[in-house]
Formats: sequence, C-alpha cells, structure tokens
Amino acid sequence: MVSMAGVQVGPMRELINRGEALESSGKALVVSVCAGFELSDIYDVGPSVTVTVDGDTTAAQRIAEEFMDYAWQTREFVSSPWTSATAAQAVEQAKAGELNAKKPLVLADNSDNPGGGAYGDATDLLRAMVAADLQNAAFHAIFDPAAVQAGIAIGVGNRGRIALGGKHAPEMGGGPLDVEAQVVSITSGHFRCYGPSFLGGGVWNSFGPSLMLRVGGIEVAVISRNCQGVDLAQLTSLGVDPLHCATIALKSSHHFRAAFEPIAREVLMVDGGGMLGSELLSRLRHVRRPIWPLDDIKL
Repeated sequence: MVSMAGVQVGPMRELINRGEALESSGKALVVSVCAGFELSDIYDVGPSVTVTVDGDTTAAQRIAEEFMDYAWQTREFVSSPWTSATAAQAVEQAKAGELNAKKPLVLADNSDNPGGGAYGDATDLLRAMVAADLQNAAFHAIFDPAAVQAGIAIGVGNRGRIALGGKHAPEMGGGPLDVEAQVVSITSGHFRCYGPSFLGGGVWNSFGPSLMLRVGGIEVAVISRNCQGVDLAQLTSLGVDPLHCATIALKSSHHFRAAFEPIAREVLMVDGGGMLGSELLSRLRHVRRPIWPLDDIKL
C-alpha cells in the first residue's frame, strides 16, 4: 500500500479527510478516493470516488457527486508540476552548489520513474553528471542486469569498462553509457527499509544482484530488478551515506519525498528525456476526448 504520509495539503488531502469523517460518523461504511493515474493511456483515466453504505444508496450517490464536484472545482491545484529542469540545468545547479554543501541537492528524474512504468535505464542525466565531473554525488539507479553481471566479473575493488543502461529505448533518455568504473560493492540486493514510504516499516526488499560503481566522483547504483528510489536504505545498503552527499539523483516522481526531502537542501524535478518526460502528453492515444487539461472544457 502506498503511504499517504506525504500528502499534507490540497484537494486530495481534503477529500481524504472528509471521507474519514464520514466513516467515523457512520454515514458511510467506506469512502475510497482514487486520484487516478494521469500517465495511463486508457479511455477511463481520471479520478473516481466510491462510497459504500448499507441499504439505500441515495446518500452515497450524493456524497460521491459532491466529492467529484469538488475535484473539478479544484482542478487547477498543482502538487507536482509538469515543468521540470533539463538534465543540463539540473547538473549546472548541482555543480554550483556542491562545494561545502551541508545537505544534498536531490535531483528527481520523473521522466524515467519505474513507478510510472518507465524502463529505469535512461542515461542522459547520469551522462550529464559525469560530463560535469560532479563530486560527492550518488545516482540511484540504472536498471541493467547485464551490467551488474559485468561488474561482478570485474570484482570488488577492481576497475573496468562497463556499458550502463540505454538498452530498452535509447531514443528516450539516452543510449548505453560506456564508463570506466571502480566496483565499490556487490550485494544480493536484499535489504531492510525503514523509511516512511511504501517500502518502509522494516520490510525486507530485494532488487536482485546489485552493485555500486564509482565513476569519477559519482557513486552509481546498478540493479537487477527495476524500482524507483524511495528509501535511504537503497543507498546505505550499497555503502553510500546519503546524509553526506552533495548531490543525490533519483528516478522517482513523488514517493521519494517522504524519505529524501527531509534531508535535502532542495529538491529539483528533472526531465531526463525518458518516456514519461515532457513529450508524454503528445504520445497519448487512447484517453477519452475531450479531457482536461489536454482540452479546453467549458461547463
């Protein structure tokens, strides 16, 4: 289950509070508010409300319609902006602030977020970080089982050349990045998460055989099972202390905030050119039309 701990203000939080109040008062058995998944290219994309009552459903229908009316009235509220910095802009800001940084700048590449269905192996942000020679930086992660096996063959403490990522859709987010790297650590990928998001609470997780590569001043996590970055243990389990990084790059859109925003000096959303980036809306084919905000709808 996804934690709602990070949802503190806004229309979604308001509707959740109203639904919980109705449940507590006994006016409804269950009120389920679903925000909808805006990245889904399906006809029925969008928010919904389900109200469960015992007996006559007239009041339940009224509650659901009131909730949906409120959702429409507050449609302009933005919790996660579509506009993001380019990889070049993000790295420029990271480089300018890395000297004597007391907290990390968190770069969240929402364009290659595996939680949104992306491949998790886009390389353009990492490529820009390497080109800028960022120091004391961490990158989570490149999903590339073949690269993990190549690193295992090289061995801990040794250096070698490895082609990272860019295998699924090199036209979106960059092709394979060939690096000279030192293998810092190799693990089974099995570790315990304690953060507040959906991987937390002491739950054991595994991303399959994993390793940490050192490319210049950047520690790069490479994993065998795809997942977005949401928990500090995804770095600490591979030997990186996120509290003392100058820059942390993650592939995530929202769920990272609960764990990483409290330790960050700033969070910068980045469009690294992946499949969920700025061109996504132009690639939607199956959503019903007209639909807001793709179309100008007057009621």
